Amino acid sequence: MTIGEQIQKLRIEKGLTQECFAEFMEVSRQSISKWELGQAVPDVDKIIRMSELFDVPTDTILLRNAPVEENENPLHLGTVYLVVKDFEKSIEFYEKFLGTKVDNRCRSGNKFVKFYIDNKCISLMNENNIEGHCTDLDSPYKFVQNYWVEDLTMEHERVKSLNIGKVTEILEAYPTYHYFHLTDPDNNIIEVTGGYHAATVSCKSSNSDW
Repeated sequence: MTIGEQIQKLRIEKGLTQECFAEFMEVSRQSISKWELGQAVPDVDKIIRMSELFDVPTDTILLRNAPVEENENPLHLGTVYLVVKDFEKSIEFYEKFLGTKVDNRCRSGNKFVKFYIDNKCISLMNENNIEGHCTDLDSPYKFVQNYWVEDLTMEHERVKSLNIGKVTEILEAYPTYHYFHLTDPDNNIIEVTGGYHAATVSCKSSNSDW
C-alpha cells in the first residue's frame, strides 16, 4: 500500500467524497486525486490536518505501522442527515447533547452542518434552505441516509437493475455534487452521490422523490 492508497482508505472510512475531503483540506479536488494516485505528496501541514480529521497518528498516514485492511464493497456510508425546521436551535441542541461543536459547515453556512461521532458523520440539514435537492417539504420523512461511490453512473445502473424501489435520475444539487435517490418500502430516502462526469444534468423531480 502506498501513502496515496492509505489516504484514500482513511477518506473512505471517514465517509468522505473527494470533493468533501478537498473542501476540508482547503485544496482542489484535483490535488486529492493526485495524492491518492501517488502523483504528488501532501505537505507536512496537510498530513497533520489529515491526522486530526481521521483521528489517527501521522505515522498511520505515512504507513509507519499502518494496518492493512481490504474492503471490496464499492458503496460507502457517507452521512446520516436529519432534516430540521429550526436550524440554529437544532445546532445548539446537538452541540450540547453530543458534547462537541460543529465540525464542518457547508460553504453557504446555513444549508447543513456536520458532526463526527465515532468516525462517522451525522448532519443537520436546514429544511428552509435545501433548494436543489428537490425535496418535498410536506413529507413526514425527515431522515436521509447518504452513501457515496467512486462511479455514480455505474452505481445508478446497478441500483435500477435491482428493481427494489423508485429511483430518480442522476440530479445536480450544484456543479460539484451529483446524486440520485432511492426510496425504500417505508418511503425513506437513500441518497447516493459520488464521482460523476457528464456534459449536462438537470434537476427533475416530483413531490414523491423524497
